[in-house]
Amino acid sequence: MFSRMAQRFLDGDRLEIGGWPVRLRVDGRARRVSLRVDRAKSEVVALAPSPRRLNEAVAFAQEKSGWIAKQLEALPQRQSLAPGGVLRLNDKPYRLEVGPGRARLEEGRIVAPDDPNWGLKVIRLAKREALTVLTERTAIHAAALGRPTPSVAVADPKARWGSCRPATPRAAAAIRYSWRLILAPAAVADYVAAHECAHLIEANHGPRFWALCEQLLAGDPAPHRAWLRAHAAELHAIGA
Repeated sequence: MFSRMAQRFLDGDRLEIGGWPVRLRVDGRARRVSLRVDRAKSEVVALAPSPRRLNEAVAFAQEKSGWIAKQLEALPQRQSLAPGGVLRLNDKPYRLEVGPGRARLEEGRIVAPDDPNWGLKVIRLAKREALTVLTERTAIHAAALGRPTPSVAVADPKARWGSCRPATPRAAAAIRYSWRLILAPAAVADYVAAHECAHLIEANHGPRFWALCEQLLAGDPAPHRAWLRAHAAELHAIGA
């Protein structure tokens, strides 16, 4: 029996099982204890329907330690940016190089000064490019819906590609994206922009919401959603 069964676990606790990271989560909609792989965070989530069943979730994860190892071993390894490599931004490949001056995008290459923060400078440049591209796409989709362009920001969330705060009498609308969308195909990033703009009108994911997405994209959003599910771990594996 798992030796820590008597311990009191909390929602959000992280532990190692067989040397692999497992996060505990309470989901009131769940009907039973289960495991799922969070590809973005490279960890397994042990779900429990209620806090009192977290111990049961830990025990179940221990029983499935072989499955956990197999799933996490199959995830992409972290990809550190380095001179000589290639980084795709908005469907365009850029060769990574060292050069004097500020980090910059040039024709077919990204150049950053040779110092210990070289990789971070490239990431910051990618974030600026993401903000520019996603702001442009947001403005286009918001206008198509007859809505003012919301404020746009980029961050590095692990669990979502975008979030929308619709306008209220006290605050203007705001949309936040994952900067890593600039690493995805342009059509996929555009889908996320359309998705979040649709939330300016529909705050749920009902039929009217998906109809708005299809209207903005002039097509089915399902392939773009599938691409993100399949490649999330790869995008999150890229770092300095």
